[in-house]
Amino acid sequence: MKMGSLSTILRHPDEIYPLLKLKMAITKAQKQIPLDPHLAFCYSTLIKVSRSFSFVIQQLGPELRDTVCLFYLILRALDTVEDDTSIPMEIKVPILIAFHRHIYDPDWHFSCGTKEYKVLMDQFHHVSAAFLQLEERYQEIIKDTTKRMGAGMAKFICKEVETVDDYDEYCHYVAGLVGLSLSKLVLASELEVLIPDWEHMSNSNGVFLQKTNIIRDYLEDINEIPKSRMFWPREIWGKYVDKLEDFKNEENSTKAVQCLNEMITNALIHVEDFLKSKAVLRTPSIFLSGAIPPVLAIGTLALCYNNLQVFRGVVKLRRGIVAKVVDRTKTMDDVYGAFYDFSCMIEKKVDKNDPNAMKTLKQLGTIKKLCRENGDLQNRKSYVNDESKSKALLIAMLVLLLAILLFAYLKHQLV
Repeated sequence: MKMGSLSTILRHPDEIYPLLKLKMAITKAQKQIPLDPHLAFCYSTLIKVSRSFSFVIQQLGPELRDTVCLFYLILRALDTVEDDTSIPMEIKVPILIAFHRHIYDPDWHFSCGTKEYKVLMDQFHHVSAAFLQLEERYQEIIKDTTKRMGAGMAKFICKEVETVDDYDEYCHYVAGLVGLSLSKLVLASELEVLIPDWEHMSNSNGVFLQKTNIIRDYLEDINEIPKSRMFWPREIWGKYVDKLEDFKNEENSTKAVQCLNEMITNALIHVEDFLKSKAVLRTPSIFLSGAIPPVLAIGTLALCYNNLQVFRGVVKLRRGIVAKVVDRTKTMDDVYGAFYDFSCMIEKKVDKNDPNAMKTLKQLGTIKKLCRENGDLQNRKSYVNDESKSKALLIAMLVLLLAILLFAYLKHQLV
């Protein structure tokens, strides 16, 4: 992770320390790659193919770290097959359906994808070999998830996402199952205990992350060559335009933002389940690995809401914000505080003329109420007020720097 440009750092000096801490933590994690050649390949590849999960996976304890690393890479490989639009359907579908059997075969590989994803596929034997070293209880969970996800992907290769129900079903297959299976892996490790309705909550957590990615990646996906499949449901976007790519056109700017806001409001319905499920975790490393990605997701939605830039260019959280989230997310109170703050950010951006304004405000009100009732929001560093604090800190730093320079100058004159 790069430190960021000097101008950005000067505008947000409070992010310097968290950025340094995160940089050191990532460097430390990268130096702890196992000696086993198969696992060494897996961890070095994990760092290259994961946008945000490699760091949190590496923070897990020894009971789960290797298992979750391999779980991620197997599903990443499966996803690479699904995403490669150059593979003919008659070849792709059988591979997706049979992928859960291929993970047991160290001689199997299928060359597809690009860059680091192609390396993963070409050298998949390392992943298979490491997978076969796992305990059987973990292998069974990973195999079952891969089987179900592959079947779900195969289904949607042949089916468009027309309705919101289709959208929820697709997100269940590609992410809800991940959340569900991560919970199963944690339970199998006996580090945590069952909670009521854990299956529904785990699925909802994964769906929330997936919907955030689908929303944020609109322009990247729709501009991909060969053309990528899109997963915004027609039931939502069809209210605004005739074709999904029409949102790129300047004349549809207002409709594009209104549709975006409706998509974000749809994603927010899953937040309650996340907040309730993470509140019961006891193991710090498991809590952090499960809490940081959703906090980054709600921050991303706050950035995307009512933001036309989603249809014009890249929209993502600053590295400094990511670093602050990682640095500040230690307890459930921190999570409640972050969700409260980012919900307030969205609330301030709601246009009363937006067709979904009331629905959005109601959902945000529910989230904020849950955070107030369950978390200590008083003694925390707020994300909302950081801008004014950053300016004050920058002025203080500049005054200190000038004082040091003046002292050095006067000392030199007196010599």
